[in-house]
Amino acid sequence: MNLFSSFDPASNWNISLNWSSSLICLIIAPSMFWLIPSRFNLIWIKTLTILHKEFKTLLGPTSKGSTLIFVSLFSFILINNFMGLFPFIFTSTSHMTMTLGLALPLWLTFILFGWINHTIHMLAHLVPQGTPPILMPFMVCIETISNVIRPGTLAIRLSANMIAGHLLMTLLGNTGQTLSIIMINFLIIIQMLLLLLESAVAIIQSYVFAVLSTLYCSEVN
Repeated sequence: MNLFSSFDPASNWNISLNWSSSLICLIIAPSMFWLIPSRFNLIWIKTLTILHKEFKTLLGPTSKGSTLIFVSLFSFILINNFMGLFPFIFTSTSHMTMTLGLALPLWLTFILFGWINHTIHMLAHLVPQGTPPILMPFMVCIETISNVIRPGTLAIRLSANMIAGHLLMTLLGNTGQTLSIIMINFLIIIQMLLLLLESAVAIIQSYVFAVLSTLYCSEVN
């Protein structure tokens, strides 16, 4: 019964059924492979094709990595972000359990692959080109810290943006009981604008998460 109770994954049956919203996309996704493509499916396939070309450009022409994991990551986060905009549906991407669970394995895989297969290349990344010799120890410390905090920044950025918008909408919605008819109409307009803003945030944050993961991958190739 507090302000953050809407982000509590527990349910009335003492079972964490709220997390099942993350698996709904796995049930819906295969339909486009065996149904006649609709306009929505054509738009979605076109979007994924554009993302594939952009991620391929970010990875570089010499990269042997596939963009499938990054396009799938974008799709997964986007669907979960939009699922959270519907009433009574748990927003799984607002929890660090979900966001850190996505960011940490990816980052750890890239780091291990880079240091095992491209050790010299990874060491060269710790000292930017043109750094004065006296500043090299400090640059190594700064670059090491920036590499270590990458999964944390990815996870916090996504979860904080999801929490902030939903919390603002909840705070404004709770004031509706004490307002007059005119102010309630004004509040509904504000809530609709906030919902439109949250829809844009859902798209932008999933895109940012996927692009940054792609850039981290391109650094170890």
